Amino acid sequence: MGYYDDIAEGYNELYSEEQLKKLKLIREKLEEHGIEITSDIKLLDIGCGTGISTDLWNCDATGIDPSEGLIRQNLNKGKKSRFITASAENIPFPDKSFDIVVSVTAIQNFDDIEKGLQEINRVGRGCFVLSFLKKSDKAEMIKGLIESIFDVKEAVEEEKDFIVFASRK
Repeated sequence: MGYYDDIAEGYNELYSEEQLKKLKLIREKLEEHGIEITSDIKLLDIGCGTGISTDLWNCDATGIDPSEGLIRQNLNKGKKSRFITASAENIPFPDKSFDIVVSVTAIQNFDDIEKGLQEINRVGRGCFVLSFLKKSDKAEMIKGLIESIFDVKEAVEEEKDFIVFASRK
């Protein structure tokens, strides 16, 4: 993850506005689906970066990212969430550990997309929010894999991302 380590210090300046816009849409859609994020909800944020998306939720949130530089941006900043350097392909938690698993604009960066999505399914109990760049040359493959692994409830096309709301099959 050299690129993200290189831009870690300026990541929030580059991406926070864009990410917060997506997160607002995600929160609204979850509410439409009757999913309320309360303090007792266990949430896992895959590809959490600097924690923009992790800290937005008012719950027991954990973020993982393979970039040590991005994870370091989270440490010692008084954030309420936990952050771990790990990849989507090897999530260091037991099966069905999290009520909600989100991955915002990260899937196209996974080394092994299918394995990463299978791991996300493994650690989630039933609510998944998965977004990826529309312009990615892997977008159609990612859509197909999500549809084969998850039960898609709704797919939303945002300015730059496809956002999928899904559950376990």
